[in-house]
Parts: sequence; structure tokens; C-alpha cells
Amino acid sequence: MIAIIGVGKMGEALLSGLLRAGHEPEDVAAVEKVTTRSADIAATYGVRELTLAEAAEGADTLVIAVKPQDMEETLSALDGLTDQQLVISIAAGITTAFIERCLAPARVPVVRVMPNTPAVVNEAMSVISAGSHAGSGHLDRAGELLSVAGKVLRIPESQQDAATALSGSGPAYVYYLAESMIDAGVFVGMPRPAARELVIQAIYGAATMLRDSGEHPVVLRENVSSPAGTTVAAIGQLESHGVRAAFQAAIEAARDRGRELGGG
Repeated sequence: MIAIIGVGKMGEALLSGLLRAGHEPEDVAAVEKVTTRSADIAATYGVRELTLAEAAEGADTLVIAVKPQDMEETLSALDGLTDQQLVISIAAGITTAFIERCLAPARVPVVRVMPNTPAVVNEAMSVISAGSHAGSGHLDRAGELLSVAGKVLRIPESQQDAATALSGSGPAYVYYLAESMIDAGVFVGMPRPAARELVIQAIYGAATMLRDSGEHPVVLRENVSSPAGTTVAAIGQLESHGVRAAFQAAIEAARDRGRELGGG
């Protein structure tokens, strides 16, 4: 049985993905501190509703998707876990070493994961790392579970905070870009609905080309940039306003905040 502890947006996206992938509802459980939420999830999806103690006793895999600040309290309630169970953590900044210490003396295998919100449309990017008690089989198990929501990439845990800054927070940067482009389109005379449609399709089309063409982003950008043309004029303004440097600073800030959340 798979118990999802903390059924917010990410937890619910994973739960619904598991069911769409063919897992039986009776093999999936929702665990929530707010009982009305777990009852709603259980009624909506037909899955079990468990307490933390029941999940610790009966689940083979426990996916912990609570807020980082709630992790220690959650782990303290998971008494009796064994090395035959698997803990998958989706809490930003929380290290496998921290989780292992909280679950000691049992040598519980832990896999740390950073997914992102496109999981709700099965287009997530999830990066996974093994703790000291987890082996390749545990990574396989975690990867199979998370693949229902999108792509999965294995990385060393030392890269998790950087991955959080790039991928976990990454969709927000794209939404911020879309918001800014739409507002700029309105400013130069486009009706907002038309500006929105143009920007969304431009981002979707560009992302698809970037994924499918195999070309470097510089090559794709240069293919759009005719000498002395409109795109060159626009890119010149982005460079003069320090947009590239701003992205680097933003990603560094996100990485550093991830380290703070993990106590690093």
C-alpha cells in the first residue's frame, strides 16, 4: 500500500496520477492532519483514509508531502517503521540525513524528491536522490511511482537545492514571464485576451521546440533573430536591463532559501 501523507496540490496530483496509472484505490491511502481534507480526498477518489500511526503500520511506501516546517512533527508520529518500508520525501530542503536521524534507530530507506506543479497535467519534472540506506531498487521504486506524473531524473543529493531552484520553482518563473509579456502586449495596444492567447502559444511552442529539436537554446534564439530586426531590438533591451543576471540572482536566492529550510 502507498500512503500519501499531506494531500495538498502536489500530494493530490500524485494520488490521482497513481489511480490513472492503474493502481487500485484500496492500495492507496490519504493521510491528512486536517481530517475533513482527508475525508474529502477519500470520498473523491475512493482511496483509504488513514492516521499517521495506521500508515506507519500498514504502508509499504510512505510519500511525505507536508510542508518543510511540519516534517519533524510528522516523522515523530511515524513510530515503528522498518527497513522493509520506503519513505519518499517531497519536502523542499529537508535532507535524507535529517529524516534518517528522526527515524533512527531503524535503518529506513529514504528517497528525497523535488517534483513541480505541472504534475497536475502529467508534465512534472521530478528529481530523486537516495539516502544512505536506500539502494538502486528503492530509486527504481520511487521513479516508477513518480513517473505517473511526468519525467524523473536521478541526481546526487548535493544537487537537490540547485534542482529545487531550477525545476521546483521553475514554473513560477515561466508564469512570471507570461504575466509580464501579456501586460506588455496590452501596453502596446493588444486586447488582453488576444495578448494572453499569443503569449501562451508562443511559450508552449517554444518549449516544445526546445524539448524536441535537440538544439541549444542559443541556436533556436538566433534562428528567430534576423539582423537588425525586431527580435534583436527586444533582446538588446533585455540584456541592457540585466534580465540574464536577474535570473541568475533569482535562482541563487531560491537555492539558498532551500538550504535554509533544510537547516544547511
